[in-house]
Amino acid sequence: MLNFESRTVADFFAGIGLVSMGLERAGWKTVYALDYDKDKAAAYNNHFGEGHYLTEDIAQTQGANVPCVMLAHASFPCTDLSVAGARGGIHKGESSAFWHFARILNEMKTSPPFVLLENVEGLLTSDDGNDLRLVLRTLNDLGYHVDLLRVDASNFVPQSRVRLFMVGVHGSVIGKVDRDDLMQEYQMRSSDARPQKIIDFIVKNRDLRWFFQQLPNLPKRNSVLEDIVDYTAQWWTEDRSQYLYDQMHSHHRELIDSQMAQRKYSYYSAFRRMRLRDGTSQSTAELRTDGIAGCLRTPKGGSARQIIVRVGRNRFDARLINEKEAARLMGAGDFKIDSTLSLNQVLFGFGDAVCVPALEWIGKHYLNPFLQPTLEVPSARRPQLSL
Repeated sequence: MLNFESRTVADFFAGIGLVSMGLERAGWKTVYALDYDKDKAAAYNNHFGEGHYLTEDIAQTQGANVPCVMLAHASFPCTDLSVAGARGGIHKGESSAFWHFARILNEMKTSPPFVLLENVEGLLTSDDGNDLRLVLRTLNDLGYHVDLLRVDASNFVPQSRVRLFMVGVHGSVIGKVDRDDLMQEYQMRSSDARPQKIIDFIVKNRDLRWFFQQLPNLPKRNSVLEDIVDYTAQWWTEDRSQYLYDQMHSHHRELIDSQMAQRKYSYYSAFRRMRLRDGTSQSTAELRTDGIAGCLRTPKGGSARQIIVRVGRNRFDARLINEKEAARLMGAGDFKIDSTLSLNQVLFGFGDAVCVPALEWIGKHYLNPFLQPTLEVPSARRPQLSL
C-alpha cells in the first residue's frame, strides 16, 4: 500500500507555484520545482521559501538528479497547441519541451507512481487529436495507465479557463486494483470532468491503456466577479473610461446604459480585440456579460490585459485588472506577491499558471483515494461500452 505520509511532488515548468499551492491544500508537498524563468522563480521563492526551486532549462536537466517522488507534474508550454496560436503541434517550438519531460521520467531512478500533465483544451484537437494521443501513448510506454479530464476554472472561481489534465497511474499501482471492463465503463462516466468530447476521444483511442478513477462531479462555483474586485484600486479618468465605452459594440453600450441608473454596481470584464465594427476592422472592447472574467493571459501585447468594468449609480468606470484581482481569479488570493517584481512580471506569472482549486480538487478526489488504507471499488454495474 502506498505511504500516505510520502505525498511528495516534483513540479516541472513550475512557474510561480500555483500547482504546488493547489496540491499543498490537498496535503501534498513539492520537494523539487523546475523552471528556467528567473522572475517566476523569484515569485515562487518569495511565497514558498528557497531551497527546492531549480532555475534551469529542462533540456539541460537529467532525470538521475531528480529526487524520488510520488507525483511528477508538468504544465508544459501550450504555445504551439492553443487554438489562438499557429498550432505547430507537440513537435514544434516551446511545446516540444514535453519530450524532455518524458525523457526525464525515463531517466529517474524510481518511476513516480503518478504523473499529472496540464495543458490547454486545444491539445484535444491538435493535429486532429494525434498530438494528445502521442502524449498518452508515451505515458503508456513509460508504464502508466492514463486518464483524461477537462476542468474549467469557472467551477471554482469566476474565470473561464478550460484546461485538460492527463493523469498517469503506474502499472505497479494499477496491478493492485481489480477492475473489469464493466467497472472501467462505470468509472469513466462517474463525473462531468469527463464530458462527451472526452469520452469520444477515449473511445476513438480505445487501444491505449486507460484507467478511470471514480470521481464526483465538479463543484458549482459560489463566487461571482464582484467578489474578486480590489476596492482600493484607482479607476480610470472619465475620459479614458468613455473612450472604452465608445469602442464597444452597440448592444454592449445599450446594456451599460440600462444598468447606469441602478443603485447597486454591476461588474463586467472586457478585452480589446480587432473586430469588424461599423463596417471597418478596428480595436473593439468586447464585454463579457455572463458574470465571470475571461481567461487570464500573459501581458504580452496591448490587448492582453483584461479590463474590469463597473456600472451603476449613474457611473461608468473601467480600469485594468490588477495583481490582487489576478491572484483571486486564480484561487490564490493568499499568494504572497513579491513587491520587488513589476506589475507585468506578476501578471505574467498568474496568466501562465494553473487554477489553484482545480489542482486541490484533483489532489483530493483523484490522488488521495489511492493512499487510503483500502481502495473502495463500487459494486454497481453499467451497460458495457467497448473501450
